[in-house]
Amino acid sequence: MRMSLKLSAAILLATVTVPLFSAEPTVEEKAYTAKYQSLPWVKAPAKVVIADSAALSLNDNARYLNKDGTDQLLKLTGNLPEENSYTIAAKNGNWFAVYSFDPMGYVKDDEKIDADALLKSMRENEIAANEARKSQGLPELNITGWAVPPHYDPKTHNLEYGVILASQGGSNINYHMRMLGRRGVMDAALVTSQQYLQADLAEFRAANSSFAYNAGEDYASYKEGDKVSEYGLAALVTGGAAAAALKGGLLKGLLAGLAAFWKIIAVAVIASFAAIRRFFGKVAGRGEELGPPPQE
Repeated sequence: MRMSLKLSAAILLATVTVPLFSAEPTVEEKAYTAKYQSLPWVKAPAKVVIADSAALSLNDNARYLNKDGTDQLLKLTGNLPEENSYTIAAKNGNWFAVYSFDPMGYVKDDEKIDADALLKSMRENEIAANEARKSQGLPELNITGWAVPPHYDPKTHNLEYGVILASQGGSNINYHMRMLGRRGVMDAALVTSQQYLQADLAEFRAANSSFAYNAGEDYASYKEGDKVSEYGLAALVTGGAAAAALKGGLLKGLLAGLAAFWKIIAVAVIASFAAIRRFFGKVAGRGEELGPPPQE
């Protein structure tokens, strides 16, 4: 498994290179892999609930964790705690996506997006965000650039972008699909590596293709008098209220707020990634990347 196993605002750090390992995993690596496999996964065929606001039917390549299982996954991978988040993952463990809904209201989509300005703002926000991570005993995470610049599709009402995130142990990509609804925004944060972004994104799109808001909750169902968000498309990328709270040092309730806006998912100990990847894949050698993962 090329295991691409949330700063909970959200980043899963997968190293793109691996050291030379012995043939057998260590006791610690076996234990880590066992914990991952023992999470309460729900497999296809099943129709699953996403944050009580939407539902999704699992295809044969996907499995699901409810909010309790997702909390276990985030803790296992060294991330900040979250509330009301859900996970869809590849059956063979190549990628996973963490879903969370923010009932911020109807987001008007008439705002132009300046990718360079947004990246600058996000880098400013990460300084305060890393202070929050330090307070939880977690390593710093830094945005190094766009993997995919922000772009909005007025037909699907989806805002998408991918950021490259780095820490002392390696780097990975968080690809966000923010799906606008009548009463808020659903964020799906896909965690993968730069090498496998296109392949994993294609698989994720297939797994997410059955996603649908509950009846009357989709973007087109907006009615006059509904709550309208004070934030636009740009704030969905930079963090909006959560970013303001970070800058103001308002830590109370911050973790949950960040989860709804700016997801950065990370693995605190890069060796944890290696353990999962070695369990399912083969190591080619020092400095070389793992080959394509075998099927489960």
